[in-house]
Amino acid sequence: MKIAQVRSFALSLPETTEVPHFHYASFRVNGKIFVTVPPEETHIHVFVTDDEREMALTLHPEFTEKLLWGGKVVGVRITLAKAKPNAVKHLVRQAWLRKAPKRLAASLGRR
Repeated sequence: MKIAQVRSFALSLPETTEVPHFHYASFRVNGKIFVTVPPEETHIHVFVTDDEREMALTLHPEFTEKLLWGGKVVGVRITLAKAKPNAVKHLVRQAWLRKAPKRLAASLGRR
């Protein structure tokens, strides 16, 4: 999967913005980060729930690993070159749903 595909999908989610986060890019909804992109753009960091993370690690060990942030596990790190686009889109959407206001999350469900 290419970073352009991730960017396009993330920005298609309601009220998503792309904003610099130190030397990373970040995708945010309502000011809250749900995905970050390191400068080399070969990986993405997706901030999903513990359950979503564990499911991703079990189903897709070839391209997911635990994401550590300050010594704490906070989501998954995805290796884009090996990633399956549908799985990445699912995880990005789940991260967005976790951070989006309830009114936006409800609107996405109606799409």
